[in-house]
Amino acid sequence: MRLTRVITVTCATVLALAACGSGGGTTTTKTTGSAAPSAGGLEKSTITVGVVPVPSSSPLYIAEKRGFFKEEGLTVKTEIIQAPQAVMPKILNGSMDAFLTSYVSLMAIQDSGAAKLKLFQHVQTGAPGIAGVVVPKGSPVKAPADLKGKTVAVNVLKALGQTTTNAHLQEAGLKPEDVKFVAIQFAEQLGALATKKVDAAWLVEPFLSAAVKEGATQIIDTTSGPTAGIPIDGWGVSEKWLADNPKTAAAFHRALAKAQKIAGEDRNAINEVVPTYTQIPAPAVAAMKLGTFGMEPDMAAFQKLADLLHGYGYLKAKMDVSTLIASKVE
Repeated sequence: MRLTRVITVTCATVLALAACGSGGGTTTTKTTGSAAPSAGGLEKSTITVGVVPVPSSSPLYIAEKRGFFKEEGLTVKTEIIQAPQAVMPKILNGSMDAFLTSYVSLMAIQDSGAAKLKLFQHVQTGAPGIAGVVVPKGSPVKAPADLKGKTVAVNVLKALGQTTTNAHLQEAGLKPEDVKFVAIQFAEQLGALATKKVDAAWLVEPFLSAAVKEGATQIIDTTSGPTAGIPIDGWGVSEKWLADNPKTAAAFHRALAKAQKIAGEDRNAINEVVPTYTQIPAPAVAAMKLGTFGMEPDMAAFQKLADLLHGYGYLKAKMDVSTLIASKVE
């Protein structure tokens, strides 16, 4: 099976950072907006934000395109990142102000003690059809229970893919140890299936649609059932940054929130900006399944995700997720 051209993105769409590992760093820097004096006396009028070239970053680009940052007296510089863990030194030394993060990465960093972080603005919630486990054409595996004793590829171990798949396996009567998980990059997973290196693979959009188009069969939708409505990603900041820059934080949040609302109400707004900062062609963006762009995460689903991570041993400590949400800064 061969992946289509659309799969040129390093980490995939809605679940990019939820599953990305700690590797990768800055690849480019782009300046957006224009500096303007702030009547509110912002602590910083220029900020640097770590983004991933996937649709989840679109609210920031919508805000820039529509002048929301300029209205707040902000200049926003964007820096491409591959995983939040890799840029924690910049967050801690103040050379990066905010970053796109999965909820899984945010919790993992907090649990490790590497940094004290807050979820500044929610971006995406999982929706049916955006992630799942597939098997190759002709596979004897027809249902989750058939995966007992099999090998499943995920792009990173002990992250969102393994966590959500385990939840579905348990619902089918299996234990997490009944399945072997191996780490293989998304773009290489179909090759691993074709050569029988693995029996199944956890994929996200646009890889999932491409796999099905090439003949794979989806046997688990990992953003439905026991894992329906889980929060996927959002914008993170450090506790210290919030404390040191309350007026800047409020201005940045106002602009982001306005753009987030637009993203949630107008899919075309997302479609317009994504091709400008990713390698995903416009037709593929328009056809791609996305999660829900909402203003707030479902706290019960957020807590369930944390409990699953802890239950499988991926977080050392049980976590009260309400402590991770930044207080309102308007």
